[in-house]
Amino acid sequence: MSELFDQFKSWYEDRHDYAREWKKRTGGRVVATMCTYTPEEVLIAAGMLPVRVLGAHEPQNVTEPHIFGMFCPFSRDSLAQGLLGRYDYCEGVTLTQSCIQYRQTFTSWRQHVPTVQWDYYLPMPNEVQSKFAKMLHQSEVKEFRKFVEGVIGEPITDDELRKSTELVNENRRLLHELYEYRKEVNPRVTGVDALYASITAQFIDKEDHNRELKRVLALLPSQPNNRVEGVRFMTIGSENDDVSFMAMVESVGSTIVIDDQCSGTRNFWNEARIQDDPIATIADRYCERPACPTKDYPVHTRFDHVLKLAKDYNARAAVFLQQKFCDPHEGDYPDLKEHLEKNGIPTLFLEFDITNPIGPFRIRIEAFLETMSEEELF
Repeated sequence: MSELFDQFKSWYEDRHDYAREWKKRTGGRVVATMCTYTPEEVLIAAGMLPVRVLGAHEPQNVTEPHIFGMFCPFSRDSLAQGLLGRYDYCEGVTLTQSCIQYRQTFTSWRQHVPTVQWDYYLPMPNEVQSKFAKMLHQSEVKEFRKFVEGVIGEPITDDELRKSTELVNENRRLLHELYEYRKEVNPRVTGVDALYASITAQFIDKEDHNRELKRVLALLPSQPNNRVEGVRFMTIGSENDDVSFMAMVESVGSTIVIDDQCSGTRNFWNEARIQDDPIATIADRYCERPACPTKDYPVHTRFDHVLKLAKDYNARAAVFLQQKFCDPHEGDYPDLKEHLEKNGIPTLFLEFDITNPIGPFRIRIEAFLETMSEEELF
């Protein structure tokens, strides 16, 4: 990883310390958010710091009384972080309509994490392709605004919503600009670099994050791009902020050049379209963003989106990174795999547990690379 990204790396590793310091410095409230469909613009307009709940990638034994062991590792690890007090600086917790496993994680969190003072479950249409979806979601975001106003004890003005929306839009634009460097031959921004930058956008104050992105982008043109790229990979699938896995993949003769994951592009790929009504601006954006499998029907719109990303970033192969027992991604994997391979993108499927060692996957990645090399010879 380039030293240029050290601040993002530090934020990622010390995210709880950052949030506590932010709270002390600003006197603001910190909110634990589950799922990237949460309209963070509303929370930011209320002077809050949205902090996405992530796992710790370590074994735990505290969740079995609360959720099934066959729930995905990310759900169990996220709940463990709450039960273990890692997010004790968060007054509230929110979840926008997600998969059934993560909804149970949220329910257990709000019932059994003692530091939670308030919680909010935000319904969202699963069928975002419906002509009624945006109208319904706008009404739900309005209710969310009212609830947050009750928490802070004062109105959230339209101007405050417009300001927070522009702040988040700026963050999305800057991340897009950073990702453009991944299109280069021998890209000077690696997959690990990009992951640190994109995942920290989900729990760092956007003003701080934008400032650091601008600093990095100003210095990037002068950085050498002499790292041999090897095979250009795309990653697809469930939430993945496993830096050690990404580093391993890039240590064996490859570079991760793009992703379709909520820890990366799905969170920031589209900006909010500015409308007269700031709530419509915010709500419509989440209906229009690259879809998670839980919301990608009846037409699989994400299939062509994923293929376009692969082509635009010249990815020679795609690696599916599926959390074990992740039903939504498991359901659309066969058809997406077929879609990519019909269009010349070979794939590798890895089902993983984020709390387990990654060693066995190194062998499979190396074997996949070897297979691709052999195919080029014939």
